[in-house]
Amino acid sequence: MNLRETYNRIAEDWHRDHSHDDWWVEGTDAFVKELPSGAHVLDVGCGSGVKSKYLAKHGLHVVGIDISDKLLEIARRETPEAEFRELSMYDLDSTSETFDGIFAQASLLHIPRRDAGAVVKKMADRLTPDGFLYLAVKETRSDKPEEGVFKEDGYDYERFFSYFTMDELEQYLADAGLKIVLSLRNPHPSGKTVWLQIIGRK
Repeated sequence: MNLRETYNRIAEDWHRDHSHDDWWVEGTDAFVKELPSGAHVLDVGCGSGVKSKYLAKHGLHVVGIDISDKLLEIARRETPEAEFRELSMYDLDSTSETFDGIFAQASLLHIPRRDAGAVVKKMADRLTPDGFLYLAVKETRSDKPEEGVFKEDGYDYERFFSYFTMDELEQYLADAGLKIVLSLRNPHPSGKTVWLQIIGRK
């Protein structure tokens, strides 16, 4: 089962189970503070729109993209003030639209590591001058491969994950011509995951 099919199957459960996470708040608030009210923001891999709603509530004009049509149905239901489109992050170069901020939380981790730098570059290319890019991924663990298909968080389904180091994220941003504004390591309360958050400026 591919990633789109998996998320379509688990969409409602995923939305319910991830509506109350808070590890991301510090980094997301830092991203929001860099942007003026009404800024045009792209939420890459928006899922069910939980973070799109958060960004919209902070006065941003949000466009969310995802490959799962079932998650997008939930996003439109839960966050009608934002706009949602079915689009892969690989296809960001299919549009000439630009954004003041691009927010990619827990999305880059679903593509192979060999593709990550090129996808980050596509995101950077869609930024306006002085625009901001936010990334959040899971940190590499010594007891786990750098990428592969895994069961996580006690669920019975499998998904593809890539894991990264902060040095790698910083290099992706530098290669895309972005200056690093902030980097954070946030251990998840479960103790099983460390989330890396980084913000770059064009």
